[in-house]
Parts: sequence; structure tokens; C-alpha cells
Amino acid sequence: MRKILLVDDDEAILNLLATYFKQWHYETIKASNGVEALDMMDETVDIAVVDVMMPVLNGFELTKKLKEDWEIPVLLLTARGQLEDKREGFSAGADDYIVKPFESEEMLFRVQAILRRYDKLTISKLEIGDLTLNRAQFEVSKGHISIVLPNKEFELLELLCSRTRVYERAHIMELVWGDIVSDDTLNTHIKRLREKLTRLKSNITIKTIRNVGYQIEVIHENAIQ
Repeated sequence: MRKILLVDDDEAILNLLATYFKQWHYETIKASNGVEALDMMDETVDIAVVDVMMPVLNGFELTKKLKEDWEIPVLLLTARGQLEDKREGFSAGADDYIVKPFESEEMLFRVQAILRRYDKLTISKLEIGDLTLNRAQFEVSKGHISIVLPNKEFELLELLCSRTRVYERAHIMELVWGDIVSDDTLNTHIKRLREKLTRLKSNITIKTIRNVGYQIEVIHENAIQ
């Protein structure tokens, strides 16, 4: 089931949107401002519907953060439809813009259209640094050199590469294995992936964040001494 993050300081609108999307078989989480929304974010959110005029962190600022840190699609929701507002929203990274008042079906159509676009972009391949991950074949490649990975190794690498953020060990286990597995299992998979990335001479490394977990890091040429 797709999950939508709804962000609006108007509780009535939040509840109305949640009711709409529940009828359309979407899961929703609700936040009343941008800071609360960032605290609630996780890897299972597929799209955010964000109001522009909010206290603490407005919709434009939140959109920038969601794009930079999570790379999810954002639909901006506002009572103001001026061209300058739309320009600022799209400059912040918004994928679409809808003006209040709106028809519920229009909201659905726009969300579905955005998700279809993202699905087409992400369904088969993921590129990060000098690597390409082919989801259909569980293959990771650099240039003309390719390695086919075992399923769990591929899922682990795909997760780490999907967003360049720190993943806690327990969270990785839950997302890749669906349960808490032994430390040795995760350690072994990380070790094997590092060996294969070295074999490919990739500029992607798996960085250990002590006492926390792991993060993908792209090493740029000008950073190599």
C-alpha cells in the first residue's frame, strides 16, 4: 500500500485529505508543520502533500529538505495561485502544485500521475556515483564491468544507495530481512559488498558510522589525495 505524508497546519484539511486517501486505499501519516513532518519521515513514504503557508518551517523550505534528504515527490497545496508562488514552489523542487479549493478527484489524479512518473524513473535502474544498479537482474555495474549479486546483498546495497543518509543497523535488518537478524549476518553482507565494490574500482564506499550503522559515500576525484 502506498504511503502519503500529509502536512498542513489546518487540522480540518488534514483530516479531510486523510479520509479521501483512505477511501482510495492509500496509507497516510499526518503532520501539522514542517518540523513535525521531518521527524515522521521514513523510507516507506512514497509522496508528500505539503501546504505552503505553515508556521515553523514553510512548505517551500520543507520541500527543499524532503528533496535533499529523501528524494521523494512533493505536491504543494496552497490557497495562493499566483505565478510567483508557483515559481518558488517549482524552484524548491515541487513536482506539482494544486490550489485550494480543489476537487478531491483532482488531488487523486495529480498524486497518481506523479507516482507513475516516479515509478517509470525508478522501476528498473538506480544510478549513484559511477555505479548502476539493475533491479531486474540484481546486477551492479560500472561501465562495461558487471557483477550479479545474491538477492539480499543486492537489496542491502539498493537500500543504502536509495538515499545518502545514515541507516541504523536494526532498521537495515528490518527493511532487508523483515526481522532482526544476527550481527554476523549483517556484518558478512557488508563485508562482501565492500569487496565487490573494490573489485569494480567504484567511487562508492560503505561507510561505518560507529555505534549507529552505515551510510553510502561517493568519493569524488578531487577529494582523493
